[in-house]
Amino acid sequence: MHMNKEIDINKAVDLIEDGMTIMVGGFLGCGNPHRLIDKLVEKGTKDLTLICNDSSFPDFGVGKLIVNKQIKKLIASHVGTNPETGRQMNAGEMEVILVPQGTLAEQVRAGGAGLGGFLTPTGVGTVVEEGKQKIEIKGIEYLLELPLKADVALIAGEAVDTYGNIVYFGATRNFNELMATAADIVIVEAEEVKQVGELDANDVVTPGIFVTYIVNGGAI
Repeated sequence: MHMNKEIDINKAVDLIEDGMTIMVGGFLGCGNPHRLIDKLVEKGTKDLTLICNDSSFPDFGVGKLIVNKQIKKLIASHVGTNPETGRQMNAGEMEVILVPQGTLAEQVRAGGAGLGGFLTPTGVGTVVEEGKQKIEIKGIEYLLELPLKADVALIAGEAVDTYGNIVYFGATRNFNELMATAADIVIVEAEEVKQVGELDANDVVTPGIFVTYIVNGGAI
């Protein structure tokens, strides 16, 4: 018999405390767990470190957390679509670390895989290399990039069974798959919750072993 991991959305968000590091899946809001984000905005949890691909738009997805000034530090690969991100960064109100997108994805993957880091030539000779160890192999310089992990990952799935097996829809898969492996607590917002056995095993991308809790988000 499988454990049912469904919990109330309020209880899910209460697991996120001031000062925590959170990962949020999505790409310009596509694949963001929107109801979890809205509830986190409502709660007002602050001083968070946010790891995500981008800061979305001011009134959409993770962008709402930026506008509400709940983020102390942002680690992302793109911030240009949210003017408030740039304003807070330039005003010294929020620390922003810009990371090449492929590097960010690999940092999260490395965190989930238990690796100590990886070598990449991306960023060599640019501001990206500042403060990082450089290693030369066969005449080519690489940067040592360290893994990223989080206290809590907030991800989104199209269909999720009660054990946490996840099926994604199209491009919403993006960073969700990686982030599901790289946090101590993984909360998935499901568009639809199914019983164990109702999903085609061939469609499951994230096994339920990675998922701590499920929130039934309804239609997104």
